[in-house]
Amino acid sequence: MSTFDDRENAFENKFAHDAEMQFKAEARRNRLLGLWAAELMGLEGDAATSYAAEVVKADFEEAGDEDVYRKVSGDLGDKADEKTIRSKMVLLMTEAKAQILQEVK
Repeated sequence: MSTFDDRENAFENKFAHDAEMQFKAEARRNRLLGLWAAELMGLEGDAATSYAAEVVKADFEEAGDEDVYRKVSGDLGDKADEKTIRSKMVLLMTEAKAQILQEVK
């Protein structure tokens, strides 16, 4: 195997790893967002966990974050405005990535 093949395989492996980590971070962010929204809606315990799972599943409807935003926004109604939800999504993505990095170490 040539050096070029080795480099190509390394890049492919890095790309696959990065894509997997991004998927995990988005799923974690969505679960955390679901738990946050559940708290605002007064859900606790299994109901909150179940709702968080619904938010994670909502992300599979289309590419991007809009499906998750629509799910949470629709369920929260007037309990949180667009700016609050989108800000929380950004904050929780940072938190999700940090949690995953801690687990990898």
